[in-house]
Amino acid sequence: MTEPARSQFLSLHLIETLAAVLPVRDENGQPKSLVFGGVERHMITSQARRRAERVHARNRANAGRGALKGRSTGVRTREWAILTGRELETAHGWDKERALATARAVMEASGLKFGDPGKKTVANLTKVLIFAPSDAAARIADHIAGGAEEVEAWRDAYLDAQAHAEAAKKSRRGARKKAETPPEAEEPVASEPAAAALPPLPKATRDAVLLALAPRDAVDIALYGRFLAEIPDSPNVDGAVQTGHAFTVHESEQIEDFYAAADDAKLDRKRNAVSFLDAADDAGAGMTGYQSLISGTFYRHAVLDRVQLRTNLRAAGMDVDEAEQAASEAEKEFVNAFVEAFPEAKKNSTASTGSLPVLVLAFEGERPYNYASAFQRPVDEGPVAAGGEGPAGPAAVRRLLRHHAFVSRRRDDLRTARVLTYDPEVDALLAELDLPESLSVVEHTEDLTP
Repeated sequence: MTEPARSQFLSLHLIETLAAVLPVRDENGQPKSLVFGGVERHMITSQARRRAERVHARNRANAGRGALKGRSTGVRTREWAILTGRELETAHGWDKERALATARAVMEASGLKFGDPGKKTVANLTKVLIFAPSDAAARIADHIAGGAEEVEAWRDAYLDAQAHAEAAKKSRRGARKKAETPPEAEEPVASEPAAAALPPLPKATRDAVLLALAPRDAVDIALYGRFLAEIPDSPNVDGAVQTGHAFTVHESEQIEDFYAAADDAKLDRKRNAVSFLDAADDAGAGMTGYQSLISGTFYRHAVLDRVQLRTNLRAAGMDVDEAEQAASEAEKEFVNAFVEAFPEAKKNSTASTGSLPVLVLAFEGERPYNYASAFQRPVDEGPVAAGGEGPAGPAAVRRLLRHHAFVSRRRDDLRTARVLTYDPEVDALLAELDLPESLSVVEHTEDLTP
């Protein structure tokens, strides 16, 4: 059994410099921002960071790489009915229409809400994203196929009662409209059909759906948590990871980049034109526009609650030794994802996912520690000789480590601090700084956590 963690919380702090990127944007396609320290800063939201880290860890596990290789992970989607129907088709030989209708009815009767049945694009999608183990669809399909006769008899009764209920609703709407019509315009209307009560889903089937959707041993659900309000008796999970919004350590500046996209066919005609008049007809770009880009040095922070992680894994059915082993592996992969993962928006046109941190600081404590206040006063990138702090990357490293050393002298619970850098200038800086004896410099992400 792995030796228990010495402290409940692992705090992670990171400085990174990005140039001409757009990792997250608002509904208008503009960079997100916040006001802090009296100036506007660029912001990368915690939601974008968490998804990037979660997917990075899941993909590594599914590919047989990283500390979580071979471990179960989760999928967050609105397509569970579609995925279950597909499993019924491919694994059990059902035809598509029968499979999808059954899967949707079963999951709806379990408590999940679906889109408008009259709109094909959303009819078979749940109203909300559901984070569940990746094998949930296969498990539900196996149960349905195993009791096909009973489930299909229930499905037919359920869909028939649904149709009667919808007819009764339309009739009531017609009656209300008739009541608002002048008497001379009235026409005889058919009697209102009685709405039939929807038959409840057989208990064994509902239990099978709840078990399939339960967090079980999906490690990323234990890490990041989930909330499923639509089924009250389906367990929710308090996440073990807390993530802060990343923000620039200096005042933000936005670039409006004008771009012109070439039309290959038009340019080929222009290149082969027999006269300047023909060439003139094909002059100009195929498309033009603007895109917003940001540059800057960001501070970001996350913290892992080791106790909550183990609690979640035990609640998923693991014994003490299994939970300890899984938690140790999950911590290693979480640290790796915090350092390596990056939101993929505009990745092809900006190569943003190739960024590496200027500095990573990791340490343990009996409570989380957020060092955002170290950057409340924005970094002044002016020349040092003129009273500035120089380039933001090294300046932010100095501030962060000075802040940590100051806090460490006043908080007895801080220990096992480690720093990692991928910047040669910062590496030289670390050799010059008077670092606390409790802080060590490491060269690999796996060394950031014991």
